[in-house]
Amino acid sequence: MDIFSRTEILLGRAALDRLQAAKVLIFGLGGVGSYATEALARCGVGNLTVVDGDYVSETNINRQIIALESTIGLLKSEVCKERILAINPVANVTAIAAFVDSENIIQILEPADYVIDAIDTVSSKIAIIERCNELGIKIISSMGSGNKLHPERFMLADIYETRVCPLAKVMRKKLRERGIQGLKVCYSDEEPIEPSVKHSPVGSVSFVPPVAGMIIAGQVVRDILQLY
Repeated sequence: MDIFSRTEILLGRAALDRLQAAKVLIFGLGGVGSYATEALARCGVGNLTVVDGDYVSETNINRQIIALESTIGLLKSEVCKERILAINPVANVTAIAAFVDSENIIQILEPADYVIDAIDTVSSKIAIIERCNELGIKIISSMGSGNKLHPERFMLADIYETRVCPLAKVMRKKLRERGIQGLKVCYSDEEPIEPSVKHSPVGSVSFVPPVAGMIIAGQVVRDILQLY
């Protein structure tokens, strides 16, 4: 039995072969993106490109699967690549240490079966979405997961069907301005709670962003395999 034998039992050999041939790009390796990548690697997706210009910090440990005491100070993209290869040594993994913007996205985003946008910055998200739209690449985008306590409130929807989420509201406006008609997103309809510390960074806990990442990974796999 190989490492994906249980997956093969559920999906069949042909589906597993398709996943092994598939290529997915993941932008952002935080609490959402790192878990989405982990799920794809463990499901047998054979070609993964991970993009993040940040370094692992101590404050990442509470919610990011690549963040450990031993990885503090290391590039997230390189840590993620090593982790994927530790799961599946024959995977084809490309690590890109970069913060995405409207200029470098043209060089970074290459043809793929799917793109996951798990970045927090609106301008970077827009750059990725616009480029995918130009190239006809399927994309799913993560909305806000900070300042929330109920992972069960995450759901998949078109961006124009979202509500409550402040990030989704901004994205709807930006996408309308650009004439982009639809975008698959994972979002929560939970009202963000007030942080206990005023004027602080967005708060987050261990059990919320990873759920969004898993939901996104599941949708990507189902779409690749056309399981609806």
